[in-house]
Amino acid sequence: MTRTQKPGDGQIKPSPKPTPTPVASQQPKKAEPPPAQGQDEVIKINSTLVAVPVSVTDASGEPVRTLTADDFQVEEEGKAQQVVSLGEPGKTPVELALLFDVSGSVFERFQFQQQAASRFLKEVLKPNDAASIFTIGVRPKLVQPRVVGVDRAVAAALAVNPTKETTAFFDTVVEASKYLSKTAESGARRAIVVISDGEDTFSEKFRHGDALRELQAADCLFYSINPSGPSIHLNVISSKAQDGMVMLASATGGAAFLPDGDAALDKVFRQIAAELQAQYLLGYYAPDERTDGGFRRISVRVPKRPDLRVRARQGYYAKA
Repeated sequence: MTRTQKPGDGQIKPSPKPTPTPVASQQPKKAEPPPAQGQDEVIKINSTLVAVPVSVTDASGEPVRTLTADDFQVEEEGKAQQVVSLGEPGKTPVELALLFDVSGSVFERFQFQQQAASRFLKEVLKPNDAASIFTIGVRPKLVQPRVVGVDRAVAAALAVNPTKETTAFFDTVVEASKYLSKTAESGARRAIVVISDGEDTFSEKFRHGDALRELQAADCLFYSINPSGPSIHLNVISSKAQDGMVMLASATGGAAFLPDGDAALDKVFRQIAAELQAQYLLGYYAPDERTDGGFRRISVRVPKRPDLRVRARQGYYAKA
């Protein structure tokens, strides 16, 4: 028999006998079923889930909204991935950065561009969407920090004034990309819309390759609207600048526009708004979970509908 000693009395007493455990408590408990997942449950994005915004248009350029995740084929580094939908087309929130070129090259038509951009914000922003506004001048300038609500975003856009400054284009694209990385809500689609001719005359820190890397690192779509029109092809520097914006748009799943006249400019804004409102957000779990900061190439197709035009980012950077 086990004996215990009570401190201080010097007497040894037998320890009490253990109380028998009831037989009923010895029976294994039945496993309770896991709680059912509601259809409206939000999918949480963790470090291994790759989100891919995808825009799909038909031959006439109209957005296609009737596809499901099963219609898409997504490959990472040439290997097919199991794809899920992270929300109905156009329903996931948007974190938007609007970049105004305030340099002398766009001074003549700035006011109309400003009004068109304001109409665009009213059309594209939903109650849970957020916007920030930068100006592209001698240096990047954040004129409106991230704000939720269309009224404040529109007021900030209408308050921008042209300055005829030189153009730090790439510095501003990099700055806006980093800003979205820091401030955007997790799981939201991130997009930069630039109104500029893309001619960089003053960037001190960054060039085209830096801008592309930061856009991809921020998982950010890039849309550009060049108000100079088709006449840019008469100038080698202007044409090269437009080609650079086309490359940024293509690599990130956005689009580069070259509207011919004011009416076309309004149409382009409406087209971007319609695209964002119809955009699919697909996801898959990364097969390579190495945190080496390496670039992973992505391709997205709709195999059964070769007539459709599919745009998505060409890859992403793994976490370092």
